[in-house]
Amino acid sequence: MGRKKQQASSEDMAGQAAGAIGVLAIAFGVLAAIKDKTGLSWPATVLLTAGALVVLGYGALRLRGMLGQRLAGVAGPATALKQAAAGTVEQPSAALQQDAPVASLDGDQTDAQTVPAHPELTAALRTAGVIGSEQVIRADQVTITPVQTGDVYDFLVPKGRTYEDVEKRLGTVAGMFGVTRLHLTMERSRDNERRVKLLKLHEPPFTHPFPAPTRQEIETFAGVPFGHDVTGQLTGVPTFDKASLLVAGMTQRGKTTLVNGLIACLLIAYGEFELYLLDGKFCGLTRFESIATRYESSDDPAVFWDMVRELNARSDRRYKAITEAIRNRQPVPKFKPVIFIVDETADFFASGASNEEKDQARQIAEAARSLVSKSLESGISTILMTQRPSTNAIPVMVRDQFLYRLCLYVASAGTAKVALGDTYFETIAPINPALLDPDIKGQGVLFSNGRSTLIRGFDFEDKFIWDIVDEVHVKQKEKLNAAPESPLKRAISLMQSKGVEFLYTTELAPLLGIEESDESKAGIRLATLLEGVEKSRKANGRGYSLDALIAAAKAGL
Repeated sequence: MGRKKQQASSEDMAGQAAGAIGVLAIAFGVLAAIKDKTGLSWPATVLLTAGALVVLGYGALRLRGMLGQRLAGVAGPATALKQAAAGTVEQPSAALQQDAPVASLDGDQTDAQTVPAHPELTAALRTAGVIGSEQVIRADQVTITPVQTGDVYDFLVPKGRTYEDVEKRLGTVAGMFGVTRLHLTMERSRDNERRVKLLKLHEPPFTHPFPAPTRQEIETFAGVPFGHDVTGQLTGVPTFDKASLLVAGMTQRGKTTLVNGLIACLLIAYGEFELYLLDGKFCGLTRFESIATRYESSDDPAVFWDMVRELNARSDRRYKAITEAIRNRQPVPKFKPVIFIVDETADFFASGASNEEKDQARQIAEAARSLVSKSLESGISTILMTQRPSTNAIPVMVRDQFLYRLCLYVASAGTAKVALGDTYFETIAPINPALLDPDIKGQGVLFSNGRSTLIRGFDFEDKFIWDIVDEVHVKQKEKLNAAPESPLKRAISLMQSKGVEFLYTTELAPLLGIEESDESKAGIRLATLLEGVEKSRKANGRGYSLDALIAAAKAGL
């Protein structure tokens, strides 16, 4: 066997040698013929022949490639579907990804898709450092919707990025758009961390005032409107149930006008509730005096303290009723909401130099903290306004209790933190109130439920507010007259018929059928008949004021 293989190998080598000699002979003959035909020298003939062969080979290669592309174009769709079904679609190389100016499904560049990048957003977000230099914003994932005051950009950031990357650099992004931070508002999606909505205004916010809303618009709003947002839509909070509001801003920035508008909206949209007003400006809340359960116009801290203690006492009675209902396995009683509004709050927390005044300031602060923090479950809400949002204007233990916060123009970010919270600038898309235009009154940042909204409060005409007040006043009178006969109702009628504003216990008791010579016992029996009515003290003793009786009657309606 070995000898046969060696013999076969020797024969193959001999055949290959003979073939090579034959090829050389043919090539030499061809070259000789070319040399004879052209008259060139041997070196020139060899070079010319080699060049011709190269050109012919290159042409054959190009022709083969063109035929392959035509065949691939016919069979491509069917092949692609088969590959997609089998999950065997090939990914493009890194080099092709870098060279192709189109966007993939995840926002990275690739030539596998034919979707272009959005030029404006891609350039702005790249330069602002929101996305990487190799990433793009896909044009097919961008929607631009014109609104009354600007354009809304709704888009997805690339994979690996979230709305937080945009939010952290919102000021820089605004600069890339050629506008200020106040021209941009951002909203995040609740179902996709990569989705962002940017509103870019055509001009500074509230350059032109929006018309005050109609009664129907207020009634149909889902909650309590505070004002207009930058697009002219009504904005506010869903409810005041179990929530309180702190309003702060420098003097003459429109706080009182804003809150007057808020009260008007409450009277329209919130249904029946009791209104306690303490007017530290003496005339800022006077429009609503006639319909308030209790109205005081004073800057005396003792008056504020008295109202706070009255409301805390009401809260305690309500909690007692709730506790009794739970113990007896009965439904929890529904109470009429109470809203306590105080203008110029900082004056009531001010402390004098004496130890007695300092002790009173501490007690007032503790009573206010208890009211704001503990009374919400019993249906008592508080709205405090101050024009001095400094660190010591309202005690921290009181400020920290507010769920809703509204800050008008202030001079610095530090002052804004006092009103909006120490961690405010760590929240989603914060708005610095120090950047607001101080010449636009009623403009402020509303912070509720973790979101910031730039708003401008309503400036209603006086007639609009008076019509609402008169309507509420008439309803209150009708309900009071229709209420069943009671000692409280009789006491009110007696005092009104006599034309007096106050009666001592010894005077009122006999009128209500209490025949008791002992003044102390008569006072106890009268207090039982008029349960819940606050007593007043005069020079000659204790008694009851007509205002207190009417307030108690309104509270029971």
